[in-house]
Amino acid sequence: MTTAEPDPVFRTGSGRLCLDFIRTLRWRGTPQALEELATPKALAAWVHQLGPYDPAQPIATPTPRTLTTAQQTREAVHALLAAARTTTPADCPPAARLLLNKVASGPTPHPVLDETGTLTHAAADPITATLAAIAGDALDLATSPLLPRIRDCANPNCGAWFLDTSRPGTRRWCSMDRCGNQAKKNTWRARHPEHS
Repeated sequence: MTTAEPDPVFRTGSGRLCLDFIRTLRWRGTPQALEELATPKALAAWVHQLGPYDPAQPIATPTPRTLTTAQQTREAVHALLAAARTTTPADCPPAARLLLNKVASGPTPHPVLDETGTLTHAAADPITATLAAIAGDALDLATSPLLPRIRDCANPNCGAWFLDTSRPGTRRWCSMDRCGNQAKKNTWRARHPEHS
């Protein structure tokens, strides 16, 4: 008897759906780059974990073509935000802009209030609806006053971006649980080599 592999656990907490989505390519631009959306099943797991849907709602495994669209959308989001952070959203590569406009034009998840007063979301195709929401979120963020609040994680081995919503605007880590605690441990070890 074989047991099913558990779904991967994806990183969250960036402050925006589109920023969480671009984190699915870890260590971007390095030889250690890791594709977290390597299979259609992984994409379905990401949508199940981070999408706006009821956790009990099943998410069908997408086609390989949908996976390719998702990966291309992620890279277009990254290109748009990189251009917006560096100069202006207008400097986004045309192909990335066109793809994001097309994906964002699709139906997004819609709110549903159930009989218990709980708000959930639904969509005929949860994965493509989530991609539409991600593309729309990226277009909004790239042109919003929040753009200067996108930060690079201070962990040099991380590379994740996050939206700094702290009041003073001094957040340094994509996650205090991961990168922030690791930095504190490294600092402590450097100051106390006798305990290492």
